[in-house]
Amino acid sequence: MSTESVVEEAVPFAVHGEAVLGLLSVPATPAPGHTGVLIVVGGPQYRVGSHRQFVLWARALATAGVPTLRFDVRGMGDSTAAQRPFTELGDDIGAAIDVLLARQPELSRVVLCGLCDGASAALLYLQQHPDPRVAGLMLLNPWVRSDDSMSRTIVKHYYLQRLLDRGFWAKLLRGQVARSALAELARHARAMFAPRPAAAGAVSASYQQRMAAAFVAMNGPVLLLLSGDDYTAKEFIEHARADAGWTAALARPRVRRVDLPGADHTLSDSRHRLQLEAASIEWLRAEALA
Repeated sequence: MSTESVVEEAVPFAVHGEAVLGLLSVPATPAPGHTGVLIVVGGPQYRVGSHRQFVLWARALATAGVPTLRFDVRGMGDSTAAQRPFTELGDDIGAAIDVLLARQPELSRVVLCGLCDGASAALLYLQQHPDPRVAGLMLLNPWVRSDDSMSRTIVKHYYLQRLLDRGFWAKLLRGQVARSALAELARHARAMFAPRPAAAGAVSASYQQRMAAAFVAMNGPVLLLLSGDDYTAKEFIEHARADAGWTAALARPRVRRVDLPGADHTLSDSRHRLQLEAASIEWLRAEALA
């Protein structure tokens, strides 16, 4: 496919004998630079993304002069094999980096980009396979779900707002709020304050701890993008505040956080999508393409 400013082509490749399909977007007029972007798609979805989110993001980056590859991991979309969890996508990501650099020989570095568990998979790849070719990270609403962080988020961002709402108390007094809702609040409050088990070592470390370790070890710049109206983003913030590893990770000097007020998880409103695209292009030019 060719547009006025972007050329796109299908890029089939293999991961451990399984067929994987990628889609490469490049500037119609070659631009100077040695850094490309790899969009890591989590599940369960494929390389297009919700409301064509990854298509539009890749084309925006390519229009700005940055070759971008998005692909279906094994078990999703047009790729073969059984679906696998986001914690086991390292080989897919490594193979996709190989393909991007081979198809665009002027490139020597890659920025990994992902939404939700795609962002988490990018960090876990670096924790499992330290790769000097990875020059930076763009992480949108990273997934760090655990029982206590989910409870902390629900209590703080849902129940506390309800408890401050006069309408809630009126319904409670009229018996319109079921006892089950209050029992659920109590359950989440107990989980919120329950002690966290300490990791016994790298082998037993949780995936959230492994993500934080990769974040701290990352030498390059990181762009952290958080939607304002998204419980996954709120949960990430709550988890990071309560975890010493994440506190250290986010304190790194080359981490830039960009909040997107009012945006939902997948930036379904085009205004928020355009904000994301502008922020990522500006960051790439300032930090990763220099």
